[in-house]
Amino acid sequence: MAVLDILVYPDPRLKQVSEPVTRFDEELHRFLEDLEETRLAGPAAVGIAAPQVGRFQRIVIVDVSKMRKPVPNHGHLILINPEIIEWEGFAVGREGCLSVPDYTGNVIRAERIRLQAQDPQGELHTWDMEGFEARAVQHEIDHLDGLLFLDRLVSRRNDLFRRKVYRK
Repeated sequence: MAVLDILVYPDPRLKQVSEPVTRFDEELHRFLEDLEETRLAGPAAVGIAAPQVGRFQRIVIVDVSKMRKPVPNHGHLILINPEIIEWEGFAVGREGCLSVPDYTGNVIRAERIRLQAQDPQGELHTWDMEGFEARAVQHEIDHLDGLLFLDRLVSRRNDLFRRKVYRK
């Protein structure tokens, strides 16, 4: 396994839209191991998307199971070709990103989502998510569409904050 380099804003590749995964082979599984190793090496990273390491395929890893106040969540998820098929409600929350290491910002996201995605073997699953887990998944899916949380700030003037300390 290897820790991969993270693309950092304003790298123009972060705006690239990712392609669906069509091959669920050993090479994909090796990449998933490297992507997870990279997530774990990041400071307090609950999620990572393949485009953040320069691979423009629709792959996301999210793990909110270690959050201090875990509402019911699905633990560690590897999501291939994820798609939000329903959403409900809106809430403002603070977000940070491995690709924007010096800032956090307030972003409006759906409070509840229904997500459909494939697992690493290509099997299709559906999950109902809410709260922080739903927010984290929406954040990572944005990467697949060439969006950063900076693109969704409530206000660039009032809702972008310089990060004081990046805790590990």
